[in-house]
Amino acid sequence: MENKNYVNGPEIPMGLGMALAQNSEAMDRFSAFPEAKKRAVIEHTHQIRSKKEMQLYAQEIAQGKI
Repeated sequence: MENKNYVNGPEIPMGLGMALAQNSEAMDRFSAFPEAKKRAVIEHTHQIRSKKEMQLYAQEIAQGKI
């Protein structure tokens, strides 16, 4: 598998990175976000308290709800 650098700005928190790695559509959508939107998504992850919530958040990204 190719190692891609999806973010050239803020670091992706481990939980979000893992959730995105498990959901290729979410990863593709997130990588296409402008930097400001990436930062907003990352900021929101600080409110997420479980792996399940993070997976649901990634699913929302994949579905274009974020």
